[in-house]
Amino acid sequence: MTEIVALLQSIAPVISTTTLRAVVRSCGMLISNGRITMLELSRWTEKGGSYRTIQRLYHTPILWLQIQWILFTSKFHQPDREYIAAGDEVVFGKAGKETHGLGRFFSSLQNRVIPGLSFFVFSLIDVQARQSYPIQAVQIIKEPKQPKKKEKEKPSKEKKRPVGRPKGSKNRKKEPPILSPELLRIQSILQAFLAVLKGVLTVRYLVMDGHFGNYPSAWMVLQTGLQLVSKFRSDAALFEPFAGKYCGHGPHPTYGDKVDVRNMKRNT
Repeated sequence: MTEIVALLQSIAPVISTTTLRAVVRSCGMLISNGRITMLELSRWTEKGGSYRTIQRLYHTPILWLQIQWILFTSKFHQPDREYIAAGDEVVFGKAGKETHGLGRFFSSLQNRVIPGLSFFVFSLIDVQARQSYPIQAVQIIKEPKQPKKKEKEKPSKEKKRPVGRPKGSKNRKKEPPILSPELLRIQSILQAFLAVLKGVLTVRYLVMDGHFGNYPSAWMVLQTGLQLVSKFRSDAALFEPFAGKYCGHGPHPTYGDKVDVRNMKRNT
């Protein structure tokens, strides 16, 4: 217990004395092996803890992002190590109806949709030690579904568009994608995460699972100055940019040879 108290002294600048005292008294709940309820947690607190202490602690706004960052920099950060960032959604099964943010989310462990809570977590990974350190965890709240508007009936007779490219049209630069509500939520979380790292730790890569292996997700990550490491869909294909000479007939080629992902060229 004395080691935990000494560890928590480093977060004193970002937390009030009363809240810090409540956290210290509530450390006993880390070894609780019963049902995770308010009453059960209060039974495992140290002397001076009570049901009301746990209740007040849970209703106190706490800057968890700053606390996680302080604990990482003071106890685990190694300046000579290389770190990369990783982001993923974590789903916990939870019964009941009163828990804030309770909904139905897809659990990759159970491979099905379950009732529970969802959190999006950004972590720092020590490449040499192969160790992950969670820095930011934000609860995902599902927005209530709105009834779809009925589409207006299209007229039965429509003029068909002629085949081929319209005469006089020119190539246009690809416009920025429209981010989905999910990516908009993650974008704000990612920006707050990188703001904490600024000036202390520099990361170049962000690792995310195959769900984010698409153009909108890659565009969102590139806007922050990071490179996305993810997985393409099984039917995705990559092509080298065209590097040959224009033959003088027809449109200018855009794509070159298809990339063999199992035998990629190494840049020297």
